[in-house]
Amino acid sequence: MSQHTARSTPGAGPDAGWAAGGTLFAGVLMTVTGVISIFEGIAGIVEDEVYARVGSYVFSWDLTAWGWVHLVLGILVAITGWGILKNLDWARYLGVALASLNIIVQFLFLPYQPVWAIFSMAISVFIIWALVTTESRTAV
Repeated sequence: MSQHTARSTPGAGPDAGWAAGGTLFAGVLMTVTGVISIFEGIAGIVEDEVYARVGSYVFSWDLTAWGWVHLVLGILVAITGWGILKNLDWARYLGVALASLNIIVQFLFLPYQPVWAIFSMAISVFIIWALVTTESRTAV
């Protein structure tokens, strides 16, 4: 009788397949979050009264400035998400940096869209986890 043994891959633990699927999902989430941020930015640029301010907050910018921040960040996040889906190495590193930056931006944007800001920060935490815990999908 012959025994069949599974081919071992570096860093492959019991959760490696799930985490690798998480990387693919992180790319999809980055792309979708980027597109939503682009629309959020366009809305802030076009109409300054589109977001209602909830209470007073230490960090207060003009909503047009917030619109530009979200537009530029959204474009970068969407392009990086596309790069992650294409399995490009630079996209993984840039994805971690942009997801970290998105957490900071959404924290500062809390008084304007509190529910979406918290949700977007949670998505960014997942993206960071997925990108740093798995190796490239093409590694053997």
